[in-house]
Amino acid sequence: MMKGFGWSVFKLAAVYAFAVFLVFGSAASAVGPSADAAHLHVQLVMHEHVFVVGYPTQAGLYFKLEPGWHVYWKNAGDSGEAPRVRWTLPDGINAGDIKFPAPKRLPLGPLMDFGYEDEVLFPIELSATKAALKPTKNIQSLPIHAKVDWLVCREVCIPGKAELETEALIIPVLLKDVPQPGPDTLLFDRLIGRLPEQLPTSAKAVFAPSADGFRLGLTTGQRETEAQFFPAEKDLISNPAAQTLTPTATGLVLELKKDPNISGAPKQLAGVIELSGGRNYEIVALPGAVAAAAAPTNAADVLKAAGLAFVGGLILNLMPCVFPVLFIKGLSLVQSSGEEKAKQRGHGLVYTAGIVASFWVLVAALLGLRAAGATLGWGFQFQSPVFVALMAGLLFFLGLSLAGQFEIGLTLTSAGGELAAKKGYAGSFFTGVLAVVVATPCTAPFMGAAIGYALAQSVLVTFAIFTALALGLAAPYLALTLQPAWTRLLPRPGMWMEVLKQATAVPIFATVIWLAWVLAQTRGATGVAALLGMFLLLAIAGWVLGRWPAKRVPAVVAGLVIAGAVAVGVYGVTVLAGPVAVAAEVGKPGAAGSAWEPWSKAAVEKYRAEGRPVFVDFTASWCLSCQVNERVALRTDEVGVAFKKGNVALLKADWTSHDDAISQELTALGRSGVPAYALYPAGTGEPVLLPEVLTPGIVVDALSKLPGK
Repeated sequence: MMKGFGWSVFKLAAVYAFAVFLVFGSAASAVGPSADAAHLHVQLVMHEHVFVVGYPTQAGLYFKLEPGWHVYWKNAGDSGEAPRVRWTLPDGINAGDIKFPAPKRLPLGPLMDFGYEDEVLFPIELSATKAALKPTKNIQSLPIHAKVDWLVCREVCIPGKAELETEALIIPVLLKDVPQPGPDTLLFDRLIGRLPEQLPTSAKAVFAPSADGFRLGLTTGQRETEAQFFPAEKDLISNPAAQTLTPTATGLVLELKKDPNISGAPKQLAGVIELSGGRNYEIVALPGAVAAAAAPTNAADVLKAAGLAFVGGLILNLMPCVFPVLFIKGLSLVQSSGEEKAKQRGHGLVYTAGIVASFWVLVAALLGLRAAGATLGWGFQFQSPVFVALMAGLLFFLGLSLAGQFEIGLTLTSAGGELAAKKGYAGSFFTGVLAVVVATPCTAPFMGAAIGYALAQSVLVTFAIFTALALGLAAPYLALTLQPAWTRLLPRPGMWMEVLKQATAVPIFATVIWLAWVLAQTRGATGVAALLGMFLLLAIAGWVLGRWPAKRVPAVVAGLVIAGAVAVGVYGVTVLAGPVAVAAEVGKPGAAGSAWEPWSKAAVEKYRAEGRPVFVDFTASWCLSCQVNERVALRTDEVGVAFKKGNVALLKADWTSHDDAISQELTALGRSGVPAYALYPAGTGEPVLLPEVLTPGIVVDALSKLPGK
């Protein structure tokens, strides 16, 4: 309630400020077809400057704005007001309402406005009665006079007004030399296409209430991957809130958050919806059933995606985030080389079951959160500082155990380490669980396309493809256990195993350092201090377990200390350490002088409109594959020179913390996680997606294939 009240006060203050500006604002005094005012040029234009009985004539207000300044749509959003016009017209000449082109979103601090930048034409239809167009032998002119008010804003808002006058001609029917189209006609022809069209009769728009807003369903007959809704009414939806898109086989479902002050359910959702390719439609959505239908499934596509997922899972075993855990499991395989064949196979099957079960749990959580309106992708849990802190604590405690500080049995915290070194099936299962957990910040080749496809399908297909990915991850160890003869190639057990096990703690601790660095990106020094406090308590718990092994009371004490460590970590990163700006490497020169800028859809459109290709690096601090690609490919002089030679705009979409806009863009590209690399040609055209693993040659080759190169 207080939040809604504060929001209302903020908007009331903004409206009051605009009222003050209206009293003291600037005015353009000269009367003519155009006027120059503060930060804009305004002009009264007509399509042909001709009146013909029975046919309307198109007039319009044309605004040319200075860079960074904007005027407003009919629903200005959280602040502002639309241009207004008052006519003085000859008898028999009538003016219709202003028509508003499709707007764009204009962020203003915590608010979101709707309006126009650069230039905009507001068409207005003029009509004439027969009495106004009396038969005449000569061309006559009629004065068209308008008083225009507007509000132009950037960081500040300045109201303006002007009196504009032009003329329209009455042309005799028998006159052959009709005036030719002039500059106004060309201007109309260039800008009139920005008006939203009526929704085709074959299309349908409905809406239904959701937990915190509305679900808008639109059927267009094709799969829609981009959408933005602009409400015609104020105080209906939360304008700054992200609009979460779910493509369907024949359209889309858009999740809209309601305005905090709205009470009751509206009778309709009216406004403009912008789709991919610059398509804009006026819609009036009535209440109805909204369900995100799955896209039609093709068996061949499913098999292809499953095959890519399986190969990606195989390659995932070689990724730096997974390899240390598999190395631990390899030691246990050596230790069990003398066991019965049936028992070895059992270990392999249980290990596989741990991987498959973990993938299923992860996918179920991801789909459930998406159904609730969240925009999430693969590796989403690493966007949570709590998860990163707990994962770092788990691996730190595991490293202490591997280094020999203590021996512990079946506990969750050492499931991936000590259990893996023991002969019990629990060790094999929990090693599979840990392998999946540490695998999520990595994306192997072929995985991106497979996961992106899977998450756009039905639940059954999604689980089938992720199961193929899980089997690919489990395949190497499972193959060794199903063919025990291969284990004869492994060295015999001995004292060397204990030394090697302790040495395995080194990459585990290195992973802990990396996780601490990831946490520092979003929670700063305070978050890292809380993490170190958690490590200290975990080290004390490990010392207790090592000093008094297999004792009930020390085990209870150690458990309490571990619980305290978890509490310190969670409290520290959520309460003591507030969020900080993600330290994305933007604005800094890279190889060959290239510079990265923060990603936004507006930036992509801006550079493409300027005739420049755009390269977007979708990345995250917790993504190891991303960091490797940056160092071996994107930061090299060879690639930097190619970027500079091609005049390529470089944008970095940092997904370290949750960002709905980036998630939606990844979905539109057919991806569900990072790394992802998109190369947009200048002007128009579909982006080119590069592989998940880059080399300088791959990037340079993609640049060389751009149109015009």
